[in-house]
Amino acid sequence: MKQKLDKLLYLSSKFTASTETDDSIYIEGYASTVDRDRHGDVIPMKAWNEGLSNYLKNPIILAYHNHQMPIGKMVEHKVTDQGLWVRAQIPSEVGDVYKLVKKGILSAFSVGFRVRDADYDSATESFLIKELELHEISVVSIPANQNTLFSLAKAFDTAEEFELFKQQFAPKESAKKLDTLISAKSTTNEEWDMDPKELEKMLADAATKAAEQTAKAVLEAQTKAAEDAQRKLAEEEMLQAKIKAAVSAATPAPVVQTVDTGAERLLSDIEKRLEDQASEHRTALEGLEAAIREKAKELEALQNKSGELEALQRSRMQFSEPSAPEISHADKEKAVLISKILRRPMNDTKFGKQLLEKAAASFGASARGPVGTTNMQELWETEISTTLESEMRRQLVVAGAMPSTAMSNPVMRIPVNPDTGDNADWVIGAGASEKLVYGTSASSGTARTHALKEVVLTAYKLATKEYIAFEEDEDSLIPVLPLVRDALSRRMAKALDKAMLIGAAGASDPIKGIATYDPTGVAARGIDISAAEKLTVAKVMAARKALDAWGLNPSELVIFVSTQGYYELLEDTNFLTIDKAGPNATLFTGQIGSVGNTPVLVSPTIPTATPAVNELAAVIVNPRNFLVGTHRGMRLDSDDEVVNQRSVLVASLRIGMTQLSTVDGNGVACVRYVA
Repeated sequence: MKQKLDKLLYLSSKFTASTETDDSIYIEGYASTVDRDRHGDVIPMKAWNEGLSNYLKNPIILAYHNHQMPIGKMVEHKVTDQGLWVRAQIPSEVGDVYKLVKKGILSAFSVGFRVRDADYDSATESFLIKELELHEISVVSIPANQNTLFSLAKAFDTAEEFELFKQQFAPKESAKKLDTLISAKSTTNEEWDMDPKELEKMLADAATKAAEQTAKAVLEAQTKAAEDAQRKLAEEEMLQAKIKAAVSAATPAPVVQTVDTGAERLLSDIEKRLEDQASEHRTALEGLEAAIREKAKELEALQNKSGELEALQRSRMQFSEPSAPEISHADKEKAVLISKILRRPMNDTKFGKQLLEKAAASFGASARGPVGTTNMQELWETEISTTLESEMRRQLVVAGAMPSTAMSNPVMRIPVNPDTGDNADWVIGAGASEKLVYGTSASSGTARTHALKEVVLTAYKLATKEYIAFEEDEDSLIPVLPLVRDALSRRMAKALDKAMLIGAAGASDPIKGIATYDPTGVAARGIDISAAEKLTVAKVMAARKALDAWGLNPSELVIFVSTQGYYELLEDTNFLTIDKAGPNATLFTGQIGSVGNTPVLVSPTIPTATPAVNELAAVIVNPRNFLVGTHRGMRLDSDDEVVNQRSVLVASLRIGMTQLSTVDGNGVACVRYVA
């Protein structure tokens, strides 16, 4: 059985910011085209129309493909003859991500989908996607290949994996051809991946063998030429001896003189022929020497080529557009924190300089500016601050359940027009006729006087700091940086949750906890300490009843309990733990169950020691009556304390919370311990 690939593929494209309001920015763009004339892989309109159903149930927009970083939602989409068009809303509450989109730094959609059915055309080497399933849409900084055709081949790590994917959708005959191609390509890859030392040895052996064969041929030619010359010389000597003997026996002395002269001429001719043959042999030898020199040059060229191949394998050169740099978020975080702690520019630290050089080599100098400028450092500082704040918010229990807004100023005034008096009036006629009264003041109902009010939301500064001694050098700091980061985010989250639930335990608390809006215990929903009572579902339902109009919709409410209260609820058979709440239940950070379709969250900020009278056991709240405002996201600052010989790293943000209305009650009720 052939292996079937179920790979999540990504398709990237540029978007544009279309409109902007006070609290949101709208971005839009095409995810792909259906133009077959461009000879790329094609996603037709039908595939998009049928593949969006699951995604449209919750059309969230993510940042960087991180499912824990939702930043907006898709508010409009359409499938046209040009492809899938998307319009998304990014609210300003997402902080730095909103700013990066607004400045154009994050400027691309990345669409993640899986191919369910497709046709592969081996003649054009292209796919026609017939069925797909859209999984997510993210906002990213640089599209994977923004100026080229959409191609599934770019989504695979290796050629073999892509060929295996093509076999799923190719016809049977084409699939057989693809198998042959895969085998041939594997052989080619094996030859290409040969060890450079083996290649160099192979070339040297070939050159040695060629030289030996050439020398042997030259020696054989020389030996043969010498043997031929010696044989001809012997024949000529024998011929000359026979001629002289014949002349001496048959002719007188005067004639002998004439014959001797002819023999000398014959001998001269033989010597000339021998010299000509020797000259031909010398010419042949010179030709062989020239051939040997040419072979030596070819051998040198092959050796140079092997050096180039070795360098190519070492550099692992890619003949394609540069992809994103291989720089992890953890390395960026280390570079930023080291720069902050040592109070030096990033390119003045050893670790930061190496990372900047690596980024410049991956992107090119024109993409981010020359190494050493503040451009790259500012982008990384923004990214790390955003991540640190996201890490803190993931640990929030109370603040994470409250609605929030972005504040342009530290103090924001919210106008409120509460209901005054009774409802509207029924206007009827007087007497039995009950005719409507026209033309009189009675026809417009009873007059009501409204007085606009203001709710003031103030953002206060929350900060924490970490000390590092001057003696700590850069190399010793790197292993402890994750511990420093975790400590900063954990302390901020605990302090913020405690302040928003029960206050910071001081008369001058900048943020009034939601529990303080219902300060006293009530016997009907109180837990009698003297009777050893425990927190039960009935006590929680009594608190919900006290919310009056604010408690009518259980899905709008949130219940916070202490650790002790959680264990007491587990003993109540009416309490639904998270495994019984159902697969479609909305999950919050810290949620452990539900009461009457209202989520129950455990908060470690509620004291769990031996309870005293009027101490808190549980809080039920309607978050719609409260508003959390963030004026400034997380930022990191540092300074030196020369006297104490140490550096200080400070993390801070500005945040606040307020109640919106008291017309129908406070929107919060507590379960407290009573005597």
